[in-house]
Amino acid sequence: MSFFKRLFNKPKENEKSMSNVKLAVIFYSMGGVNHEMAKWAKEAGESAGAEVRLLKVEELAPQSAIEENEGWKATVEATKDIPVATSDDIVWADSIIFSTPTRFGTMASQMKQFLDTQGGIWAEGKTINKVVSAMSSAQNPHGGQEATILSLYTSMMHWGAIIASPGYTDPVLFGAGGNPYGTSVTVGQDGKMVEDVEDAVKHQATRTVNIAEMFKAGSNNQ
Repeated sequence: MSFFKRLFNKPKENEKSMSNVKLAVIFYSMGGVNHEMAKWAKEAGESAGAEVRLLKVEELAPQSAIEENEGWKATVEATKDIPVATSDDIVWADSIIFSTPTRFGTMASQMKQFLDTQGGIWAEGKTINKVVSAMSSAQNPHGGQEATILSLYTSMMHWGAIIASPGYTDPVLFGAGGNPYGTSVTVGQDGKMVEDVEDAVKHQATRTVNIAEMFKAGSNNQ
């Protein structure tokens, strides 16, 4: 099968392909939206045959602040059993999908703190050639979703990672708003997603796994 056919062909419904790719889905979520997108990415990664770890970054906010916000408190409770991401998870993974809300046009401080603490493995060259992709959310359609994803990709360039943006590789992306950098969603005042982005998230995750699989296969054949 040609490179492009392998890149764009998706597994049929209920059909799992075989893969040796390890995928880490790393998220930060305050209201539950990025947690939901991360779960969709995990589901798609597993359907593509990858071994997947669903991970959250460490919460930095004081418990008193969380207790004052019912949505935030509910999300903390809902994600309490999800492991906190560590450097070992980055080393383990062949591919990584990040999902983070927007904070003033950049990633949430919790996600940034996680990236900033990877200097040790970065210095050892252990972030090189990770296949990465990112997703984001904001409370209005032009609230910085694209800037947030690009800010994360800037860090990935310093890591020496391979960015696997979705581009315009499937019509589902247009139905989700048409963001070529990564799936993004608007969060309404009720805390719910305005756009239906499930299919776009799953396409992005499948594409990320497929690219990582091809990269690993090419590297092993050299």
